[in-house]
Amino acid sequence: MKYPKKLREGAIIGLAAPSSPVSSERVMQCRAVLEAMGFKVIMADNLAVSKGGYMAGDEECRADWINKMFADKEVEAIFCIRGGDGGNRILDYIDLETIRENKKIFVGYSDVTSLHLLFNQECDLVTFHGPMVSSNMVEQFDEASKDAFFAALTAEEEYPYKAPKGFALGIGREGRAKGVLTGGNLTVLCASLGTSYEMDTAGKILFIEEIGEHIGNLDRHIYQLRNAGKLKETSGILLGQFARCDTDEEAYTIIDVVLEATEGLDIPVMYNVQSGHDFPMITLPMGAECTMDTGKRSILFSVVR
Repeated sequence: MKYPKKLREGAIIGLAAPSSPVSSERVMQCRAVLEAMGFKVIMADNLAVSKGGYMAGDEECRADWINKMFADKEVEAIFCIRGGDGGNRILDYIDLETIRENKKIFVGYSDVTSLHLLFNQECDLVTFHGPMVSSNMVEQFDEASKDAFFAALTAEEEYPYKAPKGFALGIGREGRAKGVLTGGNLTVLCASLGTSYEMDTAGKILFIEEIGEHIGNLDRHIYQLRNAGKLKETSGILLGQFARCDTDEEAYTIIDVVLEATEGLDIPVMYNVQSGHDFPMITLPMGAECTMDTGKRSILFSVVR
């Protein structure tokens, strides 16, 4: 898969809402934040539009703005304003040929996972599981998140994951693995199964994160991936942030669930990767070739343009 062109200073950013909306006041705050960084901003007209209270307008409209921003020669990168819900509704309306012909930086996470899978698997495009404008940049765009964001979007030959201070990488199962990075939000990944947009994990490194789920639900989702054959196909697993996820026993966590679900498989597992619904939020290039090495406690991405 190919990296898009590097983000340049003063670039024109397309601000999109493929899932849920924000308030009109928040839209202006998001624009101001990007302009303060030196960017010019083109905004979709559905950022504050509500359908059902949880979608930023009709699915055709949300998809059309993604299509138009990829087609617009002036727009150099597309940042999602937030995640939320309803993103899987727009997949049928995405113009894949337009995306293939106009590879650009695309950033988001959470519900945006469905678009990462689509663009990675169908358009040969590396996308970025990284900070969203309303969710991460307006109030607390901390230095670790900001540094990683710009490092990932301007990398030359390689981009190393740098563990923020106080968040050392953990080792669940030792080993070294290499493969294209796939994954994202666990609930959205499971929702792809059995559809024409199903996640492909064969030979890939699987990244997983989640928010606000009880350990029992996490277990159910992990075993859905296992029972669908998605875990045994992977070359390695990276566990991200599991923000506000509850356990019944402090000593039994998502790490234990994943290790049990992959027992007997030669699959290295690393955890405490700081990417997901918490701070700091370190950007990960989805679709890029990734090498994980538990001996070195390292995660390294190759940049190919």
